[in-house]
Amino acid sequence: MNTERLSKILVGPVVSEKSTRAADLNRQYVFKVLRDASKPEVRKAVEKMFDVKVTSVQLLNVKGKVKRFGQTMGRRSDWKKAYITLAEGSDIDFAGAE
Repeated sequence: MNTERLSKILVGPVVSEKSTRAADLNRQYVFKVLRDASKPEVRKAVEKMFDVKVTSVQLLNVKGKVKRFGQTMGRRSDWKKAYITLAEGSDIDFAGAE
């Protein structure tokens, strides 16, 4: 896997009540990833970007919601979510100012 692809795998963190609870209780972090990303790619991308040890990766496809845009019905895009479990002692700090 090339480093250019690994740098594009993680689209961004998912910040919600559920993801915050998972981080506090289970050392799990939630990321939005590319639709065609695989578990080994996500693992290597997180380990490379945040310099942590990943224990497990769980991927799931999120279906886009059907929404109304004015008079017409539309549909939001599908996307993929990754639950990353970190090893004991590892931590990701999103608010780390340098």
